[in-house]
Amino acid sequence: MRKNIVAGNWKMNTTYQDGLALVSEITNMVQDEVTGPNGVEVVICPPFPFLFAIGKQLPASSRFHLGAQNCSEKESGAYTGEVSAKMLQSVGCEYVILGHSERRQYFREDDELLSQKLKAALAAGLKPIFCVGESLETREADDTFNFISKQLKDGLFHLSNEEFDQVVIAYEPIWAIGTGKTATSAQAQEVHAFIREQIARAYDAEAALNTTILYGGSANAQNARELFSQPDVDGGLIGGASLKSRDFTEIIKSF
Repeated sequence: MRKNIVAGNWKMNTTYQDGLALVSEITNMVQDEVTGPNGVEVVICPPFPFLFAIGKQLPASSRFHLGAQNCSEKESGAYTGEVSAKMLQSVGCEYVILGHSERRQYFREDDELLSQKLKAALAAGLKPIFCVGESLETREADDTFNFISKQLKDGLFHLSNEEFDQVVIAYEPIWAIGTGKTATSAQAQEVHAFIREQIARAYDAEAALNTTILYGGSANAQNARELFSQPDVDGGLIGGASLKSRDFTEIIKSF
């Protein structure tokens, strides 16, 4: 059975002190308010300098997990300013976000590089959250499915079955990030179902059924319940709303 996951991507936000306060608020709220059959896993992805301290504040339970926002494709060496997957694993990370639209756009990360990062993350025992998604130009050109199919094929589908089993996919419609626009639940479901079909073709039906696919396009406390009710939407990769403890908790409670 695939997991339901809500991952908070803090991006380059908060200070150390504010980050500690935020994660304390989130964990306390979730522990107090999320009860019953809600089996959602919560992944917190703060900036690199805060990882160890934030990880220490996460309750020792199967619900809370620590994630990083990126990693190097290199294992070690003279790469000033880079952070390796092994380093992340050593400070308690279980997950790492790879291929986020901002990394692809601002830092020109392509599928070849991301395939190397995937291998590095998996070799270190991390679970990649691999992001795919189209721009407004691509969507308006009615080329969404071809574009996402290529991202999956070139960046992800080189993995073995055993490696692929460790991967979470996040669909981010780039046109709906930071713009105030949100894909409708029907639009999200359509693309998530397409991604699952591509997995079945590349691997098998069981792999498609068991892969967690998150929605990453400006999900918030108001629209999360409808989005998460779709049969192929297994949670969210949350940006801005993850910086507000009440909003993030409400998203988690949407399950």
